[in-house]
Formats: sequence, structure tokens, C-alpha cells
Amino acid sequence: MTMELEKHYNKFCEDKRLTRRHGQVEYITSLKYIHECLEGMENPKILDVGAGTGRYSVLLANEGYDVTAIELVKYNLGILKSKGSTAKAYQGTALDLSRFEENSFDVTLVFGPMYHLYTYEDKLKALTEAKRVTKSGGIILVAYIMNEYSILTHGFKKNNIKACIENGQVTEDFHVVSQPKDLYDYVRVDDIDRLDADADVERIKLIAADGPANYMRNTLNEMDEETFDLFVKYHLSTCERKELLGASGHTLDIVRKK
Repeated sequence: MTMELEKHYNKFCEDKRLTRRHGQVEYITSLKYIHECLEGMENPKILDVGAGTGRYSVLLANEGYDVTAIELVKYNLGILKSKGSTAKAYQGTALDLSRFEENSFDVTLVFGPMYHLYTYEDKLKALTEAKRVTKSGGIILVAYIMNEYSILTHGFKKNNIKACIENGQVTEDFHVVSQPKDLYDYVRVDDIDRLDADADVERIKLIAADGPANYMRNTLNEMDEETFDLFVKYHLSTCERKELLGASGHTLDIVRKK
């Protein structure tokens, strides 16, 4: 799996993904809620697990926060370090945060790992490791890619649905079944609820990180700045609505360690 991720991210530019308009929606939304969580905390320590190229950890470090970043892929870690921030950056995996003692961080971000952990057991291990290193009462923000986004785009829009059902990649109730070679895994709100219950964390909020933005890439790119600003305003006004969560491209689960 590590080798496949290395190959993928050596070709895929994560920085560009979050600066394109559909990625900007996710980035703006995630930062809004990160800052909400940090509000009122005194000298909080932040851990960014699966930090990628440092889009979040570098910005937060530049804002003056004490940030530690963990990234599995050497290529991404090199870009993160080249940005010259005060973020302390190490190579590592979300499944083993043993370099850190328990109750070390006020806020822990898990923004990449759940995309690439394709078994429930590994997702639960990543969440429990994040919980272990987070202080009691601290906050963990966990990003997921949603199942229906994959079914509608890769399945129907790209006309792969029949082949995916035939080869077992999609179940009878249209849930994606990913393997390591697929790189990405997809969940439903029910799956996230189960993870939170099994990890024994308390949900603060579950939000649609990008809502319909990923479905609307071409439309967003064609918008003038004023219209795009209105779209972002619309999204931020609807991203907590329960009936819209499962159809979002990504969700952000905000939980507290009891």
C-alpha cells in the first residue's frame, strides 16, 4: 500500500487540488472549522496526521500555532519541509503514533489517512491512535470521502457502474468495496457513526466539507469571482444540514475525546 501511495503522490499535486476552485471550497470550509475549534484555546498544540504537502500545517504554523506534522509519503514530506515553516515534520503513519505520548495535543487533524485506509479495522486503529495522543477534552477532526460521490461520479457519470458491480467493487446496496490497489476508500454517514461509537468519542459536528463542489468542477471554474464567492457563502450556510451530508464529496467529522 505504501508503494502505491508513493507512486500516486509522486505524480499527483495535492497543493494544486486544494487551490483549484472545487478544492478551495473544501479548504476554506475546513479552515473555518479548525479555527472555530482553536478559538479560546491557550497555546494549543496541534498534530496534523497525514499532513500531505502541509497546506494546513504550514498555514497554522505561520499563524503562530505549535504544529507537528506526520506524513507517510516522502515526496509530500519534502515539499512540506521546503516551505520553511516552524512546523515540526516527521515521516510516519496514522496507524502508529507511538513516537508521541498519550494526551499530548489539544487538536489533532486526520485529513488524509481515512481516504487510503480501506478496512474498517485500520480506520478504527487510526481514530483510536489519534484519540490516544489527544488530550482529554481535546478535539479531533477527521476527513472522509463519501460513498455516494464515488457511485455517482466514477460509477454512473464515467459509466463504470456495471463493471464495478460485476467485479465486486460495488455491493448490491451500492456501497463501494475498495482494495489497496484502488488507493481510495469511501464511506457513508452510518460508517462514520459506527467508528465514533467504537472509538468512544463524542461528536461535536459532522459537516459537508465541500458539498456539491466536486460534482460541479466545470461550473465552478466558469464562474466569475463574485458568483464563486456567493457559492462559497451558500455552501457555508448549508454545510451542517444533515440531509445533505451523505451526498457531499468529503465530510469532516469533528469529535471530542471524553
